[in-house]
Amino acid sequence: MGYWNTRGLRGSTLEELINYTNESYRAKGLAVIQKVPTPIKPIQIDQKSRTITLAYFDQKSTVDYIGVVQSIPICFDAKETSKKSLPIQNIHPHQILFMEDFQKQEGVAFLLVYFIEYNQYFMLPFEILKKYWDRAQEGGRKSIPYDAFPKDLEIYSKGGAYIHYLEALNTYLVRKKYDRNKY
Repeated sequence: MGYWNTRGLRGSTLEELINYTNESYRAKGLAVIQKVPTPIKPIQIDQKSRTITLAYFDQKSTVDYIGVVQSIPICFDAKETSKKSLPIQNIHPHQILFMEDFQKQEGVAFLLVYFIEYNQYFMLPFEILKKYWDRAQEGGRKSIPYDAFPKDLEIYSKGGAYIHYLEALNTYLVRKKYDRNKY
């Protein structure tokens, strides 16, 4: 992979762990999740090493990952923060639009968030993300506080998966089904 002069490689360790987890899920027949590459346009290439030294993003990407888990379509973006909240500025309008459209098609959209401060990973369902996004657009709080992340959707390492998010996804789906049948 080429390295370029940008902020785009932040979170690459998180993505490596997710990629390894996704390989484990596929090997076990649990899910097929693919990393969505971000299209770039190289500007400078080091001819000796054939490494991209300067590039810009050619077009807006959608989310980091898309795939299917036991016939359920999912998409998610991986975010990490060194703060005690997730800044809304880390999420882009085209990502919100894509996730919203994905959910309208009966898919499940979410963020997978790593809090460096607490050394904890969480699944944040799109519904919660959208609530904070809308409030921020209306002039409200510009971040999602740590306390807004459902503690039952914390993600742990388990069974060879560094970031075993399928358990959190299952918890979310069971809760969603229960809430739908409650009324």
